[in-house]
Amino acid sequence: MAGTPGKTTSIKQAKERSAIPAGLRVLVPDFRNLGAVLRVLAFGNLLIIFTVLIRIPHLREFGYHLTVMLGRAELPLMALAGLLYWLGPWLNRLSWRDLSLITGCMALALAIIFQTWILPSVDSDAYLRGLMWALGSSMAVLTYFRWHQISQMPALGEARILALTARIRPHFFFNCLNGVLGVMRSDPKRAEQALEAMAELFRELMRDSRELVQLCDEIELCNRYLELERLRLGERLNVKWELKHAPLNAQVPPFMLQPLLENAVFHGIEPNPEPGRILVRIIRRGNMLDMRISNPLNPGGERRTSGNRMAMNNIRERLALFFDMEATLNTEEQDGEFRVRVRIPLRKEEK
Repeated sequence: MAGTPGKTTSIKQAKERSAIPAGLRVLVPDFRNLGAVLRVLAFGNLLIIFTVLIRIPHLREFGYHLTVMLGRAELPLMALAGLLYWLGPWLNRLSWRDLSLITGCMALALAIIFQTWILPSVDSDAYLRGLMWALGSSMAVLTYFRWHQISQMPALGEARILALTARIRPHFFFNCLNGVLGVMRSDPKRAEQALEAMAELFRELMRDSRELVQLCDEIELCNRYLELERLRLGERLNVKWELKHAPLNAQVPPFMLQPLLENAVFHGIEPNPEPGRILVRIIRRGNMLDMRISNPLNPGGERRTSGNRMAMNNIRERLALFFDMEATLNTEEQDGEFRVRVRIPLRKEEK
Protein backbone atom coordinates (compact mmCIF):
# COMPACT_ATOMS: atom_id res chain seq x y z
CA MET A 1 0.00 0.00 0.00
CA ALA A 2 1.14 3.54 -0.58
CA GLY A 3 0.37 6.70 1.34
CA THR A 4 1.63 9.97 2.73
CA PRO A 5 3.04 9.86 6.27
CA GLY A 6 0.71 11.35 8.84
CA LYS A 7 -1.60 12.77 6.22
CA THR A 8 -5.33 12.78 6.83
CA THR A 9 -7.35 12.48 3.67
CA SER A 10 -10.78 14.11 3.84
CA ILE A 11 -13.80 12.63 2.14
CA LYS A 12 -14.53 14.14 -1.24
CA GLN A 13 -18.14 14.88 -1.91
CA ALA A 14 -19.73 13.38 -5.01
CA LYS A 15 -20.18 15.64 -7.99
CA GLU A 16 -23.63 16.76 -8.98
CA ARG A 17 -25.65 14.72 -11.46
CA SER A 18 -29.16 15.16 -12.67
CA ALA A 19 -30.76 11.82 -13.50
CA ILE A 20 -32.27 9.21 -11.16
CA PRO A 21 -31.29 5.63 -12.03
CA ALA A 22 -34.18 3.22 -12.38
CA GLY A 23 -35.02 1.28 -9.23
CA LEU A 24 -33.43 3.71 -6.77
CA ARG A 25 -35.58 5.19 -4.01
CA VAL A 26 -34.97 8.79 -2.97
CA LEU A 27 -34.16 8.47 0.73
CA VAL A 28 -35.17 11.05 3.32
CA PRO A 29 -32.27 12.87 5.01
CA ASP A 30 -30.72 11.53 8.20
CA PHE A 31 -31.02 14.45 10.61
CA ARG A 32 -28.77 12.67 13.14
CA ASN A 33 -25.97 13.41 10.69
CA LEU A 34 -23.96 16.50 11.57
CA GLY A 35 -23.78 17.47 7.90
CA ALA A 36 -27.58 17.46 7.60
CA VAL A 37 -28.04 19.68 10.68
CA LEU A 38 -25.40 22.12 9.47
CA ARG A 39 -27.13 22.29 6.08
CA VAL A 40 -30.45 23.13 7.77
CA LEU A 41 -28.84 26.03 9.64
CA ALA A 42 -26.81 27.24 6.66
CA PHE A 43 -29.73 27.09 4.22
CA GLY A 44 -32.05 28.78 6.74
CA ASN A 45 -29.62 31.67 7.18
CA LEU A 46 -29.28 32.03 3.42
CA LEU A 47 -33.07 32.33 3.22
CA ILE A 48 -32.97 35.03 5.90
CA ILE A 49 -30.43 37.03 3.90
CA PHE A 50 -32.41 36.56 0.68
CA THR A 51 -35.64 37.65 2.39
CA VAL A 52 -34.03 40.83 3.71
CA LEU A 53 -32.54 41.64 0.29
CA ILE A 54 -35.87 41.48 -1.50
CA ARG A 55 -37.72 43.47 1.21
CA ILE A 56 -35.46 46.47 1.78
CA PRO A 57 -35.94 49.51 -0.50
CA HIS A 58 -32.30 50.63 -0.18
CA LEU A 59 -29.16 48.53 0.22
CA ARG A 60 -27.83 50.88 2.94
CA GLU A 61 -30.60 49.57 5.23
CA PHE A 62 -29.45 45.96 4.80
CA GLY A 63 -27.46 45.77 8.06
CA TYR A 64 -30.28 47.03 10.27
CA HIS A 65 -33.01 44.84 8.73
CA LEU A 66 -30.72 41.78 8.71
CA THR A 67 -30.07 42.22 12.42
CA VAL A 68 -33.79 42.48 13.13
CA MET A 69 -34.56 39.45 10.98
CA LEU A 70 -31.82 37.37 12.58
CA GLY A 71 -33.06 38.34 16.02
CA ARG A 72 -36.56 37.05 15.23
CA ALA A 73 -35.75 34.02 13.05
CA GLU A 74 -32.46 32.58 14.32
CA LEU A 75 -33.79 31.08 17.56
CA PRO A 76 -36.78 29.33 15.90
CA LEU A 77 -34.40 28.05 13.20
CA MET A 78 -32.04 26.60 15.79
CA ALA A 79 -34.99 25.10 17.67
CA LEU A 80 -36.23 23.45 14.47
CA ALA A 81 -32.76 22.02 13.79
CA GLY A 82 -32.67 20.68 17.34
CA LEU A 83 -36.08 19.04 16.95
CA LEU A 84 -35.07 17.46 13.64
CA TYR A 85 -31.95 16.04 15.30
CA TRP A 86 -33.86 14.74 18.33
CA LEU A 87 -36.55 13.10 16.19
CA GLY A 88 -34.05 11.98 13.55
CA PRO A 89 -34.36 8.17 13.99
CA TRP A 90 -38.16 8.39 13.72
CA LEU A 91 -38.21 10.89 10.86
CA ASN A 92 -35.77 8.73 8.91
CA ARG A 93 -38.46 6.06 8.57
CA LEU A 94 -41.08 8.38 7.07
CA SER A 95 -41.94 9.03 3.45
CA TRP A 96 -41.14 12.39 1.89
CA ARG A 97 -44.81 13.39 2.04
CA ASP A 98 -45.12 12.61 5.76
CA LEU A 99 -41.76 14.24 6.48
CA SER A 100 -42.85 17.43 4.70
CA LEU A 101 -46.14 17.52 6.59
CA ILE A 102 -44.57 17.00 10.00
CA THR A 103 -41.71 19.41 9.39
CA GLY A 104 -44.14 22.10 8.22
CA CYS A 105 -46.27 21.60 11.34
CA MET A 106 -43.20 21.82 13.59
CA ALA A 107 -42.05 25.03 11.86
CA LEU A 108 -45.51 26.59 12.28
CA ALA A 109 -45.73 25.52 15.92
CA LEU A 110 -42.32 27.00 16.72
CA ALA A 111 -43.20 30.21 14.91
CA ILE A 112 -46.43 30.53 16.93
CA ILE A 113 -44.62 29.87 20.23
CA PHE A 114 -41.86 32.38 19.57
CA GLN A 115 -44.12 35.09 18.12
CA THR A 116 -46.72 34.74 20.86
CA TRP A 117 -44.70 34.33 24.06
CA ILE A 118 -40.98 34.84 23.44
CA LEU A 119 -40.67 37.54 20.76
CA PRO A 120 -44.23 38.85 20.30
CA SER A 121 -45.02 40.50 16.97
CA VAL A 122 -46.14 44.13 17.00
CA ASP A 123 -49.08 43.66 14.61
CA SER A 124 -51.17 40.96 13.01
CA ASP A 125 -49.62 41.44 9.56
CA ALA A 126 -46.12 40.82 10.93
CA TYR A 127 -47.45 37.82 12.83
CA LEU A 128 -48.95 36.32 9.68
CA ARG A 129 -45.82 37.05 7.64
CA GLY A 130 -43.76 35.25 10.28
CA LEU A 131 -45.95 32.16 10.05
CA MET A 132 -45.83 32.13 6.25
CA TRP A 133 -42.06 32.61 6.26
CA ALA A 134 -41.59 29.73 8.70
CA LEU A 135 -43.72 27.40 6.59
CA GLY A 136 -42.15 28.49 3.30
CA SER A 137 -38.59 28.28 4.56
CA SER A 138 -39.11 24.78 6.01
CA MET A 139 -40.48 23.58 2.68
CA ALA A 140 -37.57 25.24 0.86
CA VAL A 141 -35.09 23.40 3.12
CA LEU A 142 -36.78 20.05 2.44
CA THR A 143 -36.85 20.82 -1.28
CA TYR A 144 -33.10 21.40 -1.14
CA PHE A 145 -32.55 18.09 0.67
CA ARG A 146 -34.66 16.23 -1.89
CA TRP A 147 -32.71 17.82 -4.74
CA HIS A 148 -29.48 16.90 -2.95
CA GLN A 149 -30.55 13.27 -2.59
CA ILE A 150 -31.66 13.07 -6.22
CA SER A 151 -28.36 14.54 -7.39
CA GLN A 152 -26.50 11.87 -5.40
CA MET A 153 -28.43 8.89 -6.75
CA PRO A 154 -26.46 8.53 -10.00
CA ALA A 155 -23.23 8.93 -8.02
CA LEU A 156 -24.31 6.02 -5.83
CA GLY A 157 -24.77 3.80 -8.86
CA GLU A 158 -21.47 4.98 -10.30
CA ALA A 159 -19.71 4.40 -6.99
CA ARG A 160 -21.02 0.83 -7.00
CA ILE A 161 -19.43 0.24 -10.40
CA LEU A 162 -16.19 1.80 -9.20
CA ALA A 163 -16.32 -0.41 -6.13
CA LEU A 164 -16.58 -3.53 -8.25
CA THR A 165 -13.75 -2.32 -10.48
CA ALA A 166 -11.51 -1.55 -7.53
CA ARG A 167 -12.19 -4.86 -5.81
CA ILE A 168 -12.01 -7.24 -8.75
CA ARG A 169 -8.70 -6.27 -10.27
CA PRO A 170 -7.25 -8.47 -13.03
CA HIS A 171 -4.38 -9.66 -10.84
CA PHE A 172 -6.92 -10.95 -8.30
CA PHE A 173 -8.64 -13.12 -10.93
CA PHE A 174 -5.35 -14.55 -12.14
CA ASN A 175 -3.95 -15.09 -8.67
CA CYS A 176 -7.03 -16.97 -7.49
CA LEU A 177 -7.10 -19.16 -10.59
CA ASN A 178 -3.37 -19.85 -10.33
CA GLY A 179 -3.81 -20.77 -6.70
CA VAL A 180 -6.55 -23.25 -7.60
CA LEU A 181 -4.43 -24.73 -10.41
CA GLY A 182 -1.51 -25.08 -8.00
CA VAL A 183 -3.44 -27.46 -5.74
CA MET A 184 -5.61 -29.10 -8.39
CA ARG A 185 -3.52 -32.27 -8.61
CA SER A 186 -2.04 -32.40 -5.14
CA ASP A 187 -5.27 -31.64 -3.28
CA PRO A 188 -8.38 -31.84 -5.52
CA LYS A 189 -10.73 -31.49 -2.56
CA ARG A 190 -9.15 -28.21 -1.54
CA ALA A 191 -9.26 -26.95 -5.13
CA GLU A 192 -12.98 -27.77 -5.29
CA GLN A 193 -13.59 -25.90 -2.06
CA ALA A 194 -11.62 -22.94 -3.39
CA LEU A 195 -13.74 -22.79 -6.54
CA GLU A 196 -16.89 -22.87 -4.42
CA ALA A 197 -15.48 -20.05 -2.29
CA MET A 198 -14.71 -18.04 -5.44
CA ALA A 199 -18.26 -18.52 -6.71
CA GLU A 200 -19.69 -17.42 -3.36
CA LEU A 201 -17.38 -14.42 -3.21
CA PHE A 202 -18.34 -13.21 -6.67
CA ARG A 203 -22.01 -13.74 -5.87
CA GLU A 204 -21.57 -11.37 -2.94
CA LEU A 205 -19.69 -8.91 -5.11
CA MET A 206 -22.59 -8.70 -7.55
CA ARG A 207 -25.14 -8.09 -4.79
CA ASP A 208 -26.82 -4.70 -4.47
CA SER A 209 -24.40 -2.52 -2.48
CA ARG A 210 -26.70 0.43 -1.77
CA GLU A 211 -27.70 -0.83 1.69
CA LEU A 212 -25.64 -1.15 4.86
CA VAL A 213 -24.71 -4.65 6.03
CA GLN A 214 -23.81 -6.12 9.40
CA LEU A 215 -20.16 -5.97 10.42
CA CYS A 216 -20.11 -9.72 11.05
CA ASP A 217 -21.16 -10.38 7.44
CA GLU A 218 -18.42 -8.06 6.16
CA ILE A 219 -15.85 -9.91 8.28
CA GLU A 220 -17.06 -13.27 6.96
CA LEU A 221 -16.68 -12.01 3.39
CA CYS A 222 -13.12 -10.85 4.16
CA ASN A 223 -12.19 -14.25 5.62
CA ARG A 224 -13.52 -15.93 2.48
CA TYR A 225 -11.31 -13.69 0.38
CA LEU A 226 -8.26 -14.30 2.60
CA GLU A 227 -8.67 -18.08 2.30
CA LEU A 228 -8.37 -17.73 -1.48
CA GLU A 229 -5.21 -15.65 -1.11
CA ARG A 230 -3.68 -18.30 1.17
CA LEU A 231 -3.77 -20.77 -1.71
CA ARG A 232 -0.82 -18.96 -3.30
CA LEU A 233 0.77 -17.12 -0.36
CA GLY A 234 0.55 -19.96 2.17
CA GLU A 235 2.19 -19.28 5.54
CA ARG A 236 3.44 -15.88 4.36
CA LEU A 237 -0.03 -14.45 4.94
CA ASN A 238 -0.97 -13.97 8.58
CA VAL A 239 -4.01 -11.97 9.56
CA LYS A 240 -4.85 -11.11 13.15
CA TRP A 241 -8.34 -9.91 14.00
CA GLU A 242 -8.87 -7.95 17.22
CA LEU A 243 -12.64 -8.01 17.64
CA LYS A 244 -13.08 -8.35 21.40
CA HIS A 245 -14.80 -4.97 21.68
CA ALA A 246 -16.27 -4.88 18.18
CA PRO A 247 -20.08 -4.49 17.89
CA LEU A 248 -20.66 -7.25 15.34
CA ASN A 249 -24.22 -6.10 14.65
CA ALA A 250 -23.04 -2.62 13.64
CA GLN A 251 -24.08 -1.44 10.18
CA VAL A 252 -21.25 -0.73 7.72
CA PRO A 253 -21.05 -0.06 3.97
CA PRO A 254 -20.71 -3.32 2.03
CA PHE A 255 -17.24 -4.24 0.74
CA MET A 256 -15.53 -1.57 2.80
CA LEU A 257 -12.96 -3.80 4.55
CA GLN A 258 -12.28 -6.21 1.68
CA PRO A 259 -10.56 -3.72 -0.67
CA LEU A 260 -8.46 -2.47 2.25
CA LEU A 261 -7.38 -6.03 3.02
CA GLU A 262 -6.71 -6.66 -0.67
CA ASN A 263 -4.45 -3.60 -0.75
CA ALA A 264 -2.69 -4.80 2.40
CA VAL A 265 -2.03 -8.18 0.79
CA PHE A 266 -0.97 -6.72 -2.55
CA HIS A 267 1.32 -4.01 -1.16
CA GLY A 268 2.42 -5.44 2.18
CA ILE A 269 2.58 -9.24 1.92
CA GLU A 270 3.03 -10.19 -1.72
CA PRO A 271 6.29 -8.22 -2.35
CA ASN A 272 7.96 -9.56 0.82
CA PRO A 273 9.71 -12.95 0.71
CA GLU A 274 9.30 -13.33 4.48
CA PRO A 275 5.98 -13.92 6.28
CA GLY A 276 4.10 -10.78 7.18
CA ARG A 277 1.18 -9.94 9.41
CA ILE A 278 -1.89 -7.84 8.73
CA LEU A 279 -3.57 -6.51 11.85
CA VAL A 280 -7.27 -5.62 11.81
CA ARG A 281 -8.54 -3.87 14.93
CA ILE A 282 -12.21 -2.90 15.24
CA ILE A 283 -13.57 -1.19 18.34
CA ARG A 284 -16.42 1.01 19.45
CA ARG A 285 -15.44 4.48 20.65
CA GLY A 286 -18.48 6.30 21.98
CA ASN A 287 -20.95 6.66 19.13
CA MET A 288 -18.31 5.90 16.48
CA LEU A 289 -17.04 2.64 14.98
CA ASP A 290 -13.24 2.72 14.73
CA MET A 291 -11.58 0.34 12.22
CA ARG A 292 -7.81 0.12 11.72
CA ILE A 293 -5.81 -2.00 9.30
CA SER A 294 -2.01 -2.14 9.28
CA ASN A 295 0.40 -4.05 7.08
CA PRO A 296 4.22 -4.15 6.80
CA LEU A 297 5.94 -1.86 4.34
CA ASN A 298 8.08 -3.34 1.59
CA PRO A 299 11.56 -3.66 3.15
CA GLY A 300 13.13 -2.92 -0.22
CA GLY A 301 11.49 0.50 -0.29
CA GLU A 302 9.82 -0.09 -3.66
CA ARG A 303 6.16 0.91 -3.71
CA ARG A 304 3.47 -0.69 -5.77
CA THR A 305 0.92 2.03 -6.42
CA SER A 306 -1.16 0.17 -9.01
CA GLY A 307 -4.84 0.10 -8.04
CA ASN A 308 -4.30 1.70 -4.62
CA ARG A 309 -5.65 5.13 -5.56
CA MET A 310 -8.76 3.63 -7.19
CA ALA A 311 -9.61 1.55 -4.12
CA MET A 312 -9.07 4.45 -1.69
CA ASN A 313 -11.08 6.89 -3.80
CA ASN A 314 -13.86 4.33 -4.08
CA ILE A 315 -14.05 3.94 -0.30
CA ARG A 316 -14.01 7.69 0.29
CA GLU A 317 -16.79 8.16 -2.26
CA ARG A 318 -19.02 5.56 -0.66
CA LEU A 319 -18.32 6.78 2.88
CA ALA A 320 -19.41 10.26 1.81
CA LEU A 321 -22.57 8.87 0.21
CA PHE A 322 -23.51 6.84 3.27
CA PHE A 323 -22.37 9.13 6.11
CA ASP A 324 -21.70 12.57 4.61
CA MET A 325 -19.32 14.61 6.82
CA GLU A 326 -19.27 12.22 9.80
CA ALA A 327 -16.97 9.56 8.31
CA THR A 328 -13.19 9.87 8.04
CA LEU A 329 -10.47 7.85 6.36
CA ASN A 330 -6.86 8.49 7.47
CA THR A 331 -3.63 6.91 6.24
CA GLU A 332 -0.11 7.05 7.64
CA GLU A 333 3.27 5.32 7.60
CA GLN A 334 4.81 4.67 11.00
CA ASP A 335 7.22 2.15 12.55
CA GLY A 336 7.64 0.23 9.30
CA GLU A 337 3.90 -0.16 8.76
CA PHE A 338 1.26 1.37 6.57
CA ARG A 339 -1.89 2.08 8.55
CA VAL A 340 -5.43 2.89 7.49
CA ARG A 341 -8.02 4.15 9.95
CA VAL A 342 -11.72 4.43 9.11
CA ARG A 343 -14.22 6.01 11.51
CA ILE A 344 -17.96 5.95 10.84
CA PRO A 345 -21.05 6.69 12.96
CA LEU A 346 -22.15 3.66 14.94
CA ARG A 347 -25.43 2.31 13.68
CA LYS A 348 -26.86 -1.01 14.78
CA GLU A 349 -29.44 -3.17 13.10
CA GLU A 350 -32.83 -2.80 14.73
CA LYS A 351 -34.25 -5.99 16.17
